[in-house]
Amino acid sequence: METVPNSLAWIQHTNIYEVNLRQYTQEGTINAFAKNLPRLKDMGVKTLWFMPITPIAQKNKKGSLGSYYAAADYTSVSPEFGTMDDWKAFVRQAQDMGFKVIIDWVANHTGWDHVWTKTHPDWYEKDSATNDFKKASGMDDIIELDFKNPKLRRAMIDAMKFWVTETGIDGFRCDLAFWVELDFWVEAKEELQQVKPLFWLGELDALDNPDYMQVFDAAYTWKFMHRAREFYQERRPVSSLDSVLNEYQAAPGMQAWFTTNHDENSWNGTEYEKYGEAALPLAVFSATWPGLPLLYSGQELPNNKRLEFFEKDVIQWNGNYQLHDFYKRLLTLHATHPALNGNDQVAPVQRLHTNADGQVLAYLRTKGDRQVLVLLNLSGTAATVQLPAGAVSGAFENVFAGNKIELANQQTLELKPWQYLVYEK
Repeated sequence: METVPNSLAWIQHTNIYEVNLRQYTQEGTINAFAKNLPRLKDMGVKTLWFMPITPIAQKNKKGSLGSYYAAADYTSVSPEFGTMDDWKAFVRQAQDMGFKVIIDWVANHTGWDHVWTKTHPDWYEKDSATNDFKKASGMDDIIELDFKNPKLRRAMIDAMKFWVTETGIDGFRCDLAFWVELDFWVEAKEELQQVKPLFWLGELDALDNPDYMQVFDAAYTWKFMHRAREFYQERRPVSSLDSVLNEYQAAPGMQAWFTTNHDENSWNGTEYEKYGEAALPLAVFSATWPGLPLLYSGQELPNNKRLEFFEKDVIQWNGNYQLHDFYKRLLTLHATHPALNGNDQVAPVQRLHTNADGQVLAYLRTKGDRQVLVLLNLSGTAATVQLPAGAVSGAFENVFAGNKIELANQQTLELKPWQYLVYEK
């Protein structure tokens, strides 16, 4: 099964910043969020991913505000967030500033009072026990669409096309993409790519659903996320991460690496609950290993709070963006350095095995004569690392500290507990 190839060069050096519009500002609107664009641009953010901005179903909703992911209409903006004119103006403004804008697309299901439940009830799956709409697995506030119905598929593609042609977005983050039949995504992409080449981010793991990567440019890294959490909480050796990293290197497409997102933060804990002192070294990993770094609203604070999902619960901004410069250096390096191309085939990664493999993840990214050397002490004890003979040589500059070092054979480097070192040749 073939789909239209994607030749968007910018994807390979982009990063993704997830916007939780409801919780981003007190107003929770598109216009209020827009005031943050200069700060985010300075931080090096490239692609803004908005959680769904469509109206939220009221029937059987959860909490007082309901879920973003229970749509009541696919082609309008929720009054909670603003107007369609606000959105169109925002997209123009963001793109004029150099951002790409993608939106969350929830194809698998809608809320109970989506307009289609009244106009086209036959577009939904039915529960034979209740003779009513079929609830989505484990979620009472959403109901399943029937992708065997060609009219439903046509209407879904038309709705997606609306956002591209009418508002000029640059792509989609496709919610629960692996719950939707692959041939639908193939059909949708083939048609939408004729309008405009788009960025396709799938909420799926390429290790579990490799076939879907014929459509999606990048996918999630859930298996690594779970393994990293076990690694930190159970104090496992760094070598316990090697097998899953090798699996991702062999997987199709690009991988999106993350330490938190809307689901993780709200339901499983903040990145600091999950990873503690490993959170920042893992953020460095996300921006320097092959793939794309994915950030969530508030990580630049840093945010230590689980945000409510169905209620108003604003991020506790205090005007002090403690990690702004940390992310600025990482995101800028990822965006501009040829050796940090998201595609491992373009800029290979070499795992460097040292005398401290139980504590330290060390690797080298190379493109031509350009290199980035990364050492992450993923342990609570100091490490003296001796690089393998002949692996790295030449003059390197510390990306965070600015000091220069000359790396000769078997250069020894000292790392404090949980310290990260990133050197650019």
